[in-house]
Amino acid sequence: MNGRRPLSIHDTLLTLPLFQGIGQTELQQIVGHTRLEFTHLESRQPIVTAGEPCSALTYVLNGRVTVVAHADDHSYSIEETLNAPTLIQPEHLFGLTQRHTRDVTANVPSDLLSISKSETLRLLHEHDIFRTNLLNILSTMAQRQARRPWHTPPRSIRDKICLFVTERCLYPAGDKTIHIRMQQLAALIGESRLNLSRELHRMEQEGRATLWREHIQLHAIELLFSQ
Repeated sequence: MNGRRPLSIHDTLLTLPLFQGIGQTELQQIVGHTRLEFTHLESRQPIVTAGEPCSALTYVLNGRVTVVAHADDHSYSIEETLNAPTLIQPEHLFGLTQRHTRDVTANVPSDLLSISKSETLRLLHEHDIFRTNLLNILSTMAQRQARRPWHTPPRSIRDKICLFVTERCLYPAGDKTIHIRMQQLAALIGESRLNLSRELHRMEQEGRATLWREHIQLHAIELLFSQ
């Protein structure tokens, strides 16, 4: 075990959805018989990298993380910031693709909790509440994904921009940054480059976006959709 342990392991675990509802006796048994890896990271240290095996459930316990997702051809990427506590891609611990698909980096000094796949399998087998909690997390993710095709189609260029971004993000709120060429974004959302440019500059004048060369930052994206 490396890094620094939180002051109270029990209190820390009970704040995490995976362990909510577990009684003190059962929790003490889990703590006493499970290898829990605590790691302290400094700012800008990588947590996981796209393409590497997902070999553990990894929780960011405190701080903030930057998450970057790349297009398959690496022609553009989208960056977002998530607040802890957050569980990093639990859906990739099992299934068809058991590798991370995003780069995750600590924004500030942060503490991690990792539970290896073998320990996770044992907890799933031995503890009903842990198993139910993980199933609830994965089911919620699957249900949200299944609802996406049924959302109201975008009614404006602004909606098209926001939908393009949020469909590729983990969390549909907060600031998002797109690293992309204007012409490529226009083609991907089915608009002309001129109309896209006009809308983005209108958003910048409203204080809702910041533009650089091949770099668009959208502020509080959940507030940008048409009402």
